[in-house]
Amino acid sequence: MKQIATIGYEGASVPRFLDALREGKIELLVDVRAVASSRRPGFAKTALAANLASVGIDYLHLRALGTPADGRAAARAGNTAERQRIFREQLATEEAQAQLAQVADLVRAGRTVCLLCFEADAAHCHRAIVADALAKLLPARVVNLAPWPEDDED
Repeated sequence: MKQIATIGYEGASVPRFLDALREGKIELLVDVRAVASSRRPGFAKTALAANLASVGIDYLHLRALGTPADGRAAARAGNTAERQRIFREQLATEEAQAQLAQVADLVRAGRTVCLLCFEADAAHCHRAIVADALAKLLPARVVNLAPWPEDDED
């Protein structure tokens, strides 16, 4: 059975994050943030792609698999049900479905793929919904790479 990994960078230093990906034998990190920027050093799109390249991991940003602005606002307000509803509407769009199919094709072709977003706990992140949708298309099992303790390396 195929496998899809997910990871969040919340609380991670860049070195620990890269180590987790290498331990998971990840070949391609698929960034499913609508906006691939971050206040955390090393996790904005350009820096992240460079950090990944330094350890031989490819990077792909798929914006349509991210949560739209109103969904992010619902998340900040603590309204999980509203965030999920908004994201499921986003995931049903033609562009998101095409990007979901693109990731499924990469997994079918044998790439070891990991979905990225911010939250350490996938249960609190839209990437769990993306991973579940992919798992149904393939089929595949979903593996969440470890949340890690806060550290002071970054």
